[in-house]
Amino acid sequence: IEDTICKYFVICQGNSPSQVLAIVDSVKEYVRKTTGHKVYGMDGVRNAQWVAMDYGDVLVHVFLPEMRDFYNLEHLWADAKLTSLPDID
Repeated sequence: IEDTICKYFVICQGNSPSQVLAIVDSVKEYVRKTTGHKVYGMDGVRNAQWVAMDYGDVLVHVFLPEMRDFYNLEHLWADAKLTSLPDID
């Protein structure tokens, strides 16, 4: 989508605040190890219901399920190409 704040949105969820924080830590470690980049900014860690991570051209959102349903970010980007990945159990 032209003229947006980033090129990619990554949206995922954890089933508890501790799982949300574990996903956030995993994303930070993976990105740092594979690209050498560190997160520019991050918000929401305190309550871990919705954590937003800014990597410049990539914004990562990690939600609790009820927060993801309420804010429905996928709908805001409805005209963008959507790629779904299967759940990892």
